Amino acid sequence: MRIKRSVNALKKRRAILKQAKGYRGAKSKLYRVARQAVMKSLNYAYIGRRLKKRDFRRLWIARINAACRINDISYSRFINGLKKAEITLNRKVLSELAINNKEEFSKLVLIAKESLK
Repeated sequence: MRIKRSVNALKKRRAILKQAKGYRGAKSKLYRVARQAVMKSLNYAYIGRRLKKRDFRRLWIARINAACRINDISYSRFINGLKKAEITLNRKVLSELAINNKEEFSKLVLIAKESLK
């Protein structure tokens, strides 16, 4: 007796069509077209998750650089000074400090300047 795929095949198709819900035209109605659209969109989502990390890092660096320039130091010299002073804060935390706690950030800049001498 051979095994028929009807139940599993339907489940698979339903899952794909559920993922394609909201797509325009045939992409949300026809299985073959929907499958291609879903595969493409999942690929874009995967790529987007990687790009998001780069974008946020660039944003944090821009914010830190702006705050550093206000305190008369360049971003690269500031980061170098922090490394020499053995202060390990990531860029996310540094950008939050630059925005919300300007006095604390200024103290870090002073520490960085001292360690560069």
